[in-house]
Amino acid sequence: MDSPVELEFSHHTRSGNIAALVSEPVELLVIGAGITGAGIARDAAMRGLRTAVIDQGDFGAGTSSRSSRLVHGGLRYLEEGHFKLVLASIRERHILLKIAPHLVWPRSFLVPLHRGGRLSIWRLAAGLWLHDLLAAFRNVGHHRLLSRRAIRAAEPRMKDRDLIGGARYYDAQCDDARLTLATVRSAHRHGALAANYVQVDRLDNADGRVRGALVTDLTTGKQHTIRALTVVNATGPWSDTLQAQDSTAPVLRPTKGVHICVRRQRIGNKEAVTFLSPIDGRVMFIIPQGRLSYIGTTDTDCDFSPDEIYADSADVTYLLRSANALFPDARLGPADIVSTWTGVRPLVAPTDQLPPSSVCREHRILDGPSGLISVVGGRLTTYRAIAAQAVNRVAAQLHELDGRHVSLKAGTEHEPLPGGEAHDLQVLVEDAEREGFSREVAEHIVRSYGSESPAVTRLAISEPALAEPVFPGHPAILAELVHAMRREMAITLGDLLIRRTHVFHEVSGHGIEHIATIADLAAAEMGWGPERKEAEIAAYLVEAEFNSAFQRDMEEMSAPPSL
Repeated sequence: MDSPVELEFSHHTRSGNIAALVSEPVELLVIGAGITGAGIARDAAMRGLRTAVIDQGDFGAGTSSRSSRLVHGGLRYLEEGHFKLVLASIRERHILLKIAPHLVWPRSFLVPLHRGGRLSIWRLAAGLWLHDLLAAFRNVGHHRLLSRRAIRAAEPRMKDRDLIGGARYYDAQCDDARLTLATVRSAHRHGALAANYVQVDRLDNADGRVRGALVTDLTTGKQHTIRALTVVNATGPWSDTLQAQDSTAPVLRPTKGVHICVRRQRIGNKEAVTFLSPIDGRVMFIIPQGRLSYIGTTDTDCDFSPDEIYADSADVTYLLRSANALFPDARLGPADIVSTWTGVRPLVAPTDQLPPSSVCREHRILDGPSGLISVVGGRLTTYRAIAAQAVNRVAAQLHELDGRHVSLKAGTEHEPLPGGEAHDLQVLVEDAEREGFSREVAEHIVRSYGSESPAVTRLAISEPALAEPVFPGHPAILAELVHAMRREMAITLGDLLIRRTHVFHEVSGHGIEHIATIADLAAAEMGWGPERKEAEIAAYLVEAEFNSAFQRDMEEMSAPPSL
């Protein structure tokens, strides 16, 4: 396979892609550019199909950038006996560690056990040994059972009353938003036409068969028709809405997953911790992320639109109480929360009434009466395998249409994602340090861009003003924003600060006091006029207010009742 050529991926690229979509039919239109849709577009493009992938928002702006940021081997699914899912998770984790080492990296997890908990040390040990066995003893790292003393030494601020011991095992952490973006960019390298902020108004149903979609470019308000031989619905929690246009009954049981982010020093955790919430016994995580730690997640039924979801007071209270029970000295309160993120899991509804956390994370691929292929359920970890199955279904449809034969394999497990070509990330960090960047900035850039990090550092060196931080005290630099606009199709302030650099979630107040300066930089790069710039600032402020909506809920709850 020839090595793909690096291409521009900017707002200019987006305009050209939309024009190309309107002028000529595609063989496959993927609706939804979360991790599943991105994976489908990459797989199809690598098999030689003329492919398009669109999303009503930014790439990965829905569930795919609001996860627990883990690519995990499915250890907790052993408890429900989902061995097939565990095997697939282990295999896919190994592949992602190989093809995207800058975006997926090993992480140790400590599992403390306390007297009276539902999990005994022997049951935990059996699960860990079985997990290693399923991985053919080639796990990310070998687990170890730990004594009470060893647990206390590893996490001295953890609750020690009734502590009986525990274990340490290894899994993988990831940057979910940038993993999705890298997958879209890989699809683009192989010829896929990708565009964010393109909304599907309705499916184009000709002669009883889905033949494309009527769409609106949300940046211009213009409507277009995209013609396609096959269409895949990969819209995650929005799947039922699109399937309804194809006369398909709802199949989802969406659940809400909330995370809160706090200063790491407030908890004092040294490594990631997996524990059971004392409130309801659910598996939870406290995971370090630089100077911060994030706590998650909730798992409750969601009966409202994914567009309106946010962390409410009940979610925040649950997470704070659970974390405080394990780290009692932290005494975390609402004021300690730097940010939140909330996603909707598009789970397939089971036939029986299970609690949300017990609903299986397996996926399904459905054929609608008019030929719409819908991918529902699934997990971030196994997205590549899910994508391959979906493209196989596309290939079968194309064969039925005109007898063509589509390649059975794309080779997505072998080719690195953009930035994943580096064999030694530490060498890139040292190179950046020699160029004058601090250790913290160098590590941040390499973790975000991998083998593409020299493109960011060269930009900062050529224009020294771009070497300045995006926000004081955060390692992201202004050159990253320019790079994102030129090479990562960032077209809004939210794209730049929420999903390309994550500073929105990692600085106090979401950096609102500096947003006008960032807007000036974006306006100069993308040619915004005064009205567009003001609209972008206003949208960012709304996003920040929405992120802190739980505070309003708590204030209303504590207010005295009105007469």
